[in-house]
Amino acid sequence: MIARTMQAKLQQLATKYPFVTITGPRQSGKSTLAELTFPDYKRVSLEDLDNREFATEDPRGFIATYPSHTIIDEVQRVPSLLSYLQTHTDQERQTGMYILTGSQNTELMEAVDQSLAGRVGILTLLPFSHEEMRHAGILPRMINGEIFNGAYPSIYDRDIEPTDYYPNYIKTYIERDVRQMKAIGDLSKFRRLIKLCAGRIGQLLNKASLAVECGVSAPTVDAWLSILEESYIIHFLRPDYNNFSKRLIKSPKLYFYDTGLACSLLEIRDVVQLDTHYLRGGLFENLVVNEFLKRNYNRGVEPSLSFWHDSSGNEVDLIRTERGVQYAYEIKSGATCSKEYFKGLDYWAKLSGTGADRKTVIYGGEKSMSTSGGSVMAWNDM
Repeated sequence: MIARTMQAKLQQLATKYPFVTITGPRQSGKSTLAELTFPDYKRVSLEDLDNREFATEDPRGFIATYPSHTIIDEVQRVPSLLSYLQTHTDQERQTGMYILTGSQNTELMEAVDQSLAGRVGILTLLPFSHEEMRHAGILPRMINGEIFNGAYPSIYDRDIEPTDYYPNYIKTYIERDVRQMKAIGDLSKFRRLIKLCAGRIGQLLNKASLAVECGVSAPTVDAWLSILEESYIIHFLRPDYNNFSKRLIKSPKLYFYDTGLACSLLEIRDVVQLDTHYLRGGLFENLVVNEFLKRNYNRGVEPSLSFWHDSSGNEVDLIRTERGVQYAYEIKSGATCSKEYFKGLDYWAKLSGTGADRKTVIYGGEKSMSTSGGSVMAWNDM
């Protein structure tokens, strides 16, 4: 069993609240994490039709069967249950009574916010982080291997080939989760949208272009992107609005929560193909951005990440804000560091009055170093 960084935070929150909710992509390891952290708890899944009917038709009987110390999976399937659970825990006045998991973020959080406000600790678990894989001794030796394999636990726990795993993941996601979330008339066009998104990794979001290429309306693209976002397939990096320049780009940039999934959608069949792929730079950038997300989420901290881009083409790939202080990162997949890599960082630093200690280049090489212009970090030292 591969240890998850989040385990310490999960244990802590369970001593503070009657409920802890773990959300995140399907198959990211939420139930496994909960069972590993609380081995004495019972576990019940509302994905199971019998359990779902029991919780729906007889919620008081369900709670009598599972009065405390229970992991309830896919709790968003029966949102009405949460009101009964809230009344029950208010009467018992204990912490750590229920660990809830769910993989459809909007439905789950709407139900949690409505019924459990002030009574629940909330965590987001993504697939394995670079840090977790390194500590477990399963980190691929080369950067292309990490990009291509992705980070879903089943790839490593069950030794499944990425080319077998991800097509089935997408098929199951579309045929089960999407159909349950929204009525989508043309699944083939929805599949096309997912593939088009993969081809735009690290790029500014252009909804009009996606609508034209998909053959659907702009409102439909909006709705479908929301579905992909709330089910943890894609995420957006928002632009930084600090007014260092009057002509800032206001569109977000698009990324996938997992690069292995993106590679599958791009029909990349092996690591060798990735070497010369036109999107290798974008996939490397996606991998690095995801690591910043995971580092925050695994410690129970809401990420404060953005990028900066003006209409003249000056850009900083990633800005991390911590306690009001901004740190800027340029992300380059090349294995040889160049002074040119600091060009965007230097321009931004001059406008913002930032020193070299807050500028970092993350690149695809093997050697980290400090320079007078800023830090250089190798991919494997992330």
